[in-house]
Amino acid sequence: MTATDVGSLREAEVGGTPLATRHSPAQDQSPAVPPPGALVIFGATGDLTKRKLMPGLYALAVDGLLPESFAVIGAGRHPIGDEQFRAAMRDAVSRFARLRLDEATWDRFAAGIRYAQYSDADGGLAAVREALERVDRERGTAGNRIYYFAIPPSGFVPLAELLQREGLSRETDGGGFRRMVVEKPFGRNLATARELNAALHRAFEEPQIYRIDHYLGKETVQNILVFRFANGIFEPIWNRRYIDHIQITVAETLGVEGRGSYYEETGALRDIIQNHVMQLAAIIGMEPPSNFEAETVRDEKVKLLRAIRPIHPEDALLHTVRGQYAAGSVDGELVPGYREEPGVDPESLRETFVAMKLDVDNWRWAGTPFYLRTGKRLPSRATEIAVQFRHVPHSPFGGHRATPGGGTPPDAIDPNLLLLRIQPDEGISLRFGAKVPGQTMQIRSVNMDFFYNTSFQRVSPDAYERLLLECMLGDPTLFAREDEVEEAWRVCTAILDGWRAHPPDRVNCPNYEAGSWGPDEADAFMRRDGREWRHP
Repeated sequence: MTATDVGSLREAEVGGTPLATRHSPAQDQSPAVPPPGALVIFGATGDLTKRKLMPGLYALAVDGLLPESFAVIGAGRHPIGDEQFRAAMRDAVSRFARLRLDEATWDRFAAGIRYAQYSDADGGLAAVREALERVDRERGTAGNRIYYFAIPPSGFVPLAELLQREGLSRETDGGGFRRMVVEKPFGRNLATARELNAALHRAFEEPQIYRIDHYLGKETVQNILVFRFANGIFEPIWNRRYIDHIQITVAETLGVEGRGSYYEETGALRDIIQNHVMQLAAIIGMEPPSNFEAETVRDEKVKLLRAIRPIHPEDALLHTVRGQYAAGSVDGELVPGYREEPGVDPESLRETFVAMKLDVDNWRWAGTPFYLRTGKRLPSRATEIAVQFRHVPHSPFGGHRATPGGGTPPDAIDPNLLLLRIQPDEGISLRFGAKVPGQTMQIRSVNMDFFYNTSFQRVSPDAYERLLLECMLGDPTLFAREDEVEEAWRVCTAILDGWRAHPPDRVNCPNYEAGSWGPDEADAFMRRDGREWRHP
C-alpha cells in the first residue's frame, strides 16, 4: 500500500543542535590503525582491483588508517614492472576513488606498492614470496600477510592449495598472521559450498578466512544493528505481535552489462538472494547479541537463518516467482531483452527476477513472513527493507459520532511503515497517520525522515574501505562465516532443485517488460496473502 505524503517532519532541534547529530563523548571513538602488514592482491590487473580495492586502500591512506609499515603486492599472470603497475593503479585511483587524488598522499602510499608475477605451477609463487620478504625488510611489514582472491571462483581452490604447498598459508608462532579474503559466489549450491569450505580449510583455518560480501560493509547496513540495539523504543515492538510482514527489495535498472555468460551460469537467486538479501534478512531478524564481539553477532545471524522453515523442492513454486525481462524502456531509453544480451542463449530460461516468501519458525517471528525480491531492468535502483506494522486493532475514527463529516474509514488508514533505505538516498523513514487540518477527522500518512548526508554532512566511506580495514584489524564481524553461507544455501538449494524439476514455460518466458516491476505473477503472489509490494 502506497503512503500519501502530506509533509515531512523535520528533525527537532535542542539548543540549535539537530537531534540527529547530538552525541555523547563516549561515541567519539577514533578508528583503530591496523598492525604492520602486506596485502597481496591476486588478480591485480582486474576490474575489482582498479574500481574498488586500490581506491579503497588509497582512501584509508588519506584518512590516516593505514600503518606506516604497509605494502601492497599486486600479483598477476603477466610480466609487469613495479613502475608500470603503480602508474596503472594511480590512474585507477584518479578515476574511481571517492576522494580527489592528492599527489603527496599518493606518493607515500605508492612507495609501498610492488608487483609480482605468479602461475599455478609448483614454485609459481616464488616471485610473490620474494616480494613479501623484500617488503618485510624494506617496509617493516613484520611477516603479516593478507591474500585477497580477486580472481574467478574456479581459481579459489587451486590458489589456496598452492599457497598451502609453498608454506605461505599456515600461521606459525612468531611468524605473523595469515589471512585470505575470498569474493562471492561461495559455491553454486549447498553441496558445492560445503566442498569449497572443506577445500579452503585444507589450506587455511576458518578464523583465517574472510568471506567478503560488500553489502555488509555499507554504512546503512551496519546502522541497522545500531538502530535496533541502541534504541529502546523499537526492540519491544520488533516481533510478530506488532509487525505484519517484512519486505526486502534489491532493485536494479541495469541489465547484465556485458556479463551475459556469467549470468547464464548464475541467475538472480545465486547472484543476489543467496548472499546479499539473506544477509539483510539475518540482520533485520536476529536476536539481540549479548555483546558486539564477532562470534556473538555471527552466532545470532546463524540462529535466524537456521530458523527459516525448510522449503521442499516440490513446494518451491508456491513460495517463489521467477521472471526474465523482455525489451522495454528504462529511464526513457529503449533497452534489449535479456535474450538479446551478448553471451546469452537466445532461448535462455535463466531468471533475472526472483520474488519469494520465507517463514521463520521461532518465538519472535512465527506468523510474520519475510518477502524477498530482486530483479534487473526494474523502474528504479533501490535497496531497502520495509517493515510494515499491523493495523490498529480498532479504529475509533470511522463512526459518525467520533468523526463529524464522516471521517476516514478504518480500512483506509495506512498501517505504520518503517523504511530502511540501503541505497541510494541512504536513510530511515517512519510512516504514521496524522490529522489533516480542517473541521473533519480526515487522516493521511506523513513521513518522518532521516537522511545520512544531511544529518551528518559527510560522505559515507565505500563498503570496501570498511571491509579492508576490518580484515587488517582481524575483526571478522562483517564477514560471512562458513555456517552462515551453508544455511543460506540450504534455503536456496531447495528452490533451485524445485525450479530444475519444474522449468518455466518457454511460451511465457520472458514474462516482464524492462522498466516494469516484474511479472504480474509477483503481484498476484502477494495479493494471495492479502498484501502488496511496496515499489520504491
